[in-house]
Amino acid sequence: MKLKNLLASAAIMAVSVYATASSAADEAAAKFREDFLSGQLSWSDVEARAKTEGEVNWFHWGGSEKLNAWIERNVVPALAAKGITLKTTRIAGTRDAVDLVLADKQSGKGVGEGSVDAIWLNGDNFYTLVQQDALFGSFADKVPNAENFFFDPADPASQLNLSDFGTPTEAREMPWSGEQYTCYIDTNRLSKSEAPRDFEGLEAWVKENPGRFTYVKPPHYIGNTFVQTALYAFGGGYEPFQKSITEFTPEEFAKLVEPGFNYLRRIEPYLLGGEKAIYPQNQAANQALYNNGEVDMACEFGLYFVSNQIESGAFSETTETLAFPESGMIKNKNFLAIPSNAPNPAAAIVFANVMAEVDLQISKLKEIGYPLGVDMAKLSEDDQARAVAAAPKHHGVTDAELAALAVADTNASLVKVIETIWGDYIERKVEMPFLQIVKGAMEKAAK
Repeated sequence: MKLKNLLASAAIMAVSVYATASSAADEAAAKFREDFLSGQLSWSDVEARAKTEGEVNWFHWGGSEKLNAWIERNVVPALAAKGITLKTTRIAGTRDAVDLVLADKQSGKGVGEGSVDAIWLNGDNFYTLVQQDALFGSFADKVPNAENFFFDPADPASQLNLSDFGTPTEAREMPWSGEQYTCYIDTNRLSKSEAPRDFEGLEAWVKENPGRFTYVKPPHYIGNTFVQTALYAFGGGYEPFQKSITEFTPEEFAKLVEPGFNYLRRIEPYLLGGEKAIYPQNQAANQALYNNGEVDMACEFGLYFVSNQIESGAFSETTETLAFPESGMIKNKNFLAIPSNAPNPAAAIVFANVMAEVDLQISKLKEIGYPLGVDMAKLSEDDQARAVAAAPKHHGVTDAELAALAVADTNASLVKVIETIWGDYIERKVEMPFLQIVKGAMEKAAK
């Protein structure tokens, strides 16, 4: 009995010691967060704590071997020089990392206790973390390399840094790269003169050439973006889609999006697969359809995508980027965000700052064709010249043409509603009035 009591007492003491140590660690992490966000720490203080933490856990899309190799070749040694080990978790979808952050938060893991230090994200994933108050705070304008970005609300050049799919960033994420939604064709199969330039032209072309086009299935972001672009074309442009869903009544939103969804229904019988339309699950599947000659035109994010694919031998040299649609091609930036419960917050901040270094940004552009996240006009003349020289060459379009067609992405609060409507109205063809479908989608998104 005495032995049992002794073991029980030891167990209680062990739990107490663990709880005390854990509490002390939490308090230290909380104090670091408070002191950093209030501007009480020097950059050397941040780097010293980051070195003590010793590692950073970065969750990012791992579908590109070129990207993964670039990270190992460039980012790992850059952080090692600062005493930080980079641990990467390659995920198929950003939502996986967001769900992990929220699961940690819901299980009571507070500041310093989570599993994720940094996430590569944008759009509705950022919006979700904002809604759940799951972000570290306004760090991006407090690091040395903040000088490489426009963060002034009075300056129009700051727009892509200050708004992420309509959600104010408030420096809670660091711009890392940027992309534009583009389409491409094989001119051996479809000449530029015959290629569609707008959605009306696409409808006429698919009717004349049934089965030669499709788009990625929502809710994959590639598919979402095609749908949103179509909604822009039939809903008065991109401006109405910058508003939050809370600013619409169901009747107003139904009126805005119904013409675009009716268009998507009209073209569906002429897509790949005909009456049983085939929507590829992701960009890799879409690229395979294109490479196999099953479709003549495909769309996805990638300002330099065609150049990169031709250079790697993945696409034929007769592939060209298409300026489609002429009503506007969605452009945005993607970011690095730090969760509120990041286990190594100082290392995460140093990591974000390193990723915004000009040399690393230019090497990213040159070696893997990922556009700059830093703002060109903020760079020195020499660095601007280096960036221009590093950029891949376009095929079929010019930078000026793409820039002239760039429009803002959809407000993140609309994305889930649009996804649900597409699933009901296009995929499942639910037999109920369109307004009722919209009401159901808005109610689901509000939960």
